[in-house]
Amino acid sequence: MLVVDDNVHMRKLVTTILQAFGVLQISEAESGDRAWTVLRETNPDVIVLDWVMEGMSGLDLVQMIRTNPQAPNPFVPVIMLTGHTSLEHVRQARDAGVNEFIAKPVSVKTMMSRLVSVIEQPRPYVRTGVYFGPCRRRRLEDFRGPERRTEKTKQAAAE
Repeated sequence: MLVVDDNVHMRKLVTTILQAFGVLQISEAESGDRAWTVLRETNPDVIVLDWVMEGMSGLDLVQMIRTNPQAPNPFVPVIMLTGHTSLEHVRQARDAGVNEFIAKPVSVKTMMSRLVSVIEQPRPYVRTGVYFGPCRRRRLEDFRGPERRTEKTKQAAAE
């Protein structure tokens, strides 16, 4: 796993929680720029990152992971851990390709539920002209809106 936060105490807290869950390999980075380097060196299975950091923000990092051809795994699950929890921030994170969102301060129970979600119930990934990341629809019921996919467009997307 890769833990990215500019606050050393928050990195240590998240690392301690992950170790308690049995995670053995944990890398840390204090900035988005450093995280990009570590990501390309270690290719983690899950990333937990803060939004606001000096230089490259967590949001910028997620967009790089999802769109940059040098990213080792654009499908890596990303959990955003931040104090910026307004609905607009959650939407921006979702639209950048974040898989899960956790509000600070983090609890052990919440961290476990988000990890279980990205590992055991991953959402399918979607690629469009302007978006690549996990499907933004969380509910399984059939979408009935004006842009509902028809059987023909579903078939074309599958091919």
